[in-house]
Amino acid sequence: MASKACRIRWMMPRTRVERKARHSRVFSGTQDGTGDVLKTLQMRGLVETTTGDEALQLHCKEKRVRVYCGFDPTADSLHLGNLLGIVVLSWFQRYGHEPVALMGGATGRVGDPSGKSMERPLLDEEELESNIESIGNALNRIMGREVKLVNNLDWFGDMGFLEFLRKVGRYARIGTMTAKDSVKSRINSEQGMSFAEFSYQLLQGYDFVHLMKNEDVTVQIGGSDQWGNITAGTDLIRKMLRREGAHGLTFPLLVGSDGKKYGKSEDGAIWLNSDRLSPFKFYQYLYNTPDADVIRFAKMLTFLPLEEVSALEQSMSHASYVPNTAQKKLAEEVTRFVHGEAGLAQALEATESLRPGSDTQLNASALESIADGVPCVVLEKAQLVGKQLTDVLVSAGLQPSRSAAKRMIKGGGIRLNNVKVVDDGASISDSDLLDGRLLLLAAGKKNKMLVRVGDGMQRP
Repeated sequence: MASKACRIRWMMPRTRVERKARHSRVFSGTQDGTGDVLKTLQMRGLVETTTGDEALQLHCKEKRVRVYCGFDPTADSLHLGNLLGIVVLSWFQRYGHEPVALMGGATGRVGDPSGKSMERPLLDEEELESNIESIGNALNRIMGREVKLVNNLDWFGDMGFLEFLRKVGRYARIGTMTAKDSVKSRINSEQGMSFAEFSYQLLQGYDFVHLMKNEDVTVQIGGSDQWGNITAGTDLIRKMLRREGAHGLTFPLLVGSDGKKYGKSEDGAIWLNSDRLSPFKFYQYLYNTPDADVIRFAKMLTFLPLEEVSALEQSMSHASYVPNTAQKKLAEEVTRFVHGEAGLAQALEATESLRPGSDTQLNASALESIADGVPCVVLEKAQLVGKQLTDVLVSAGLQPSRSAAKRMIKGGGIRLNNVKVVDDGASISDSDLLDGRLLLLAAGKKNKMLVRVGDGMQRP
């Protein structure tokens, strides 16, 4: 019986034209001509370990295979760290193979201990279902409807504990399970490991068994911290199904040259959903990638031909190189992949509007997208409309006094919605309020203030 959690309402994917354009651009020079997806992944630094390079390579050349990656619904959005899984699935897809994304509707109720120092708090059923729907929509948006989505609650939901022990548990060996790095590190820690977490590898292992038996899935991919769970699956397949031909591949975790995880900022995770993080902030995070990492990440996170990435790398050593050219290319490619052309356009528009001295025409949408990136003040409409700009600059905290504001205007240093103000007696009008609720003030090239119109209610 299908679970409630699996009834996902899909968002419309990218248009056929847009997906076709992205697809043809990849095939224009990225492949080596042999149809060897494993070689491509290796050349781009996307392979950490496999269950056997030659066997996997031959398997993927012989026929169209189904390959899956699991996603834990611990939040309502995937983040940049999850993007590698989507990228690797997409590479298989671009070589003609069939991608499968597994939603952890059951395993999400337990929590994967891999790479974790302590047990995560459990989510309630309603939150898990909502997260599964949101993640499914995101995968559908990024990869299109070609990706098949499955939910492991569909096969675990009605399986009782005794049935699980009889069906799966009798094939597991404690010695093998405790020898895995993800288990050893936790057992020897002060926090310890719960039985629920210890059993996780069997649950994920059985996922592979079920998918191979019922969906003809023969390849599982995951981050390097998933190696133990992946091999648990290949072992169970040999024992339960008495079959060979199950393959596993892990990709490295996204780590910067400083040893820190890439994909997290001071404000938290770099989310893939625009309702959690605007395309502008997503773009800006990628744009600020250090020089030491940008080429490696361009190979891993984009579908640019390696020749183009190599040319970018070589250009960085030339005296004529324009700083951040490589970062701009990385940010554009990844933002386009995750948020589409519209999201990239929004990010570029917002980026340009914040450029020192920019005269880009603004709209409310652009201002909202940069709201988290500039200081903000709330002023009532009565404090704005009809008031002299010099007074508003003081009220907004951009100038210490009216006289200082006048001097700044006369010096050409004040902009209202990116338009230079030349009249030191200018006033704010209704038409200056974008969508009736926002305006952007700038004093000099870098000091900006987003002004929101208040709701008229008295604040403490």
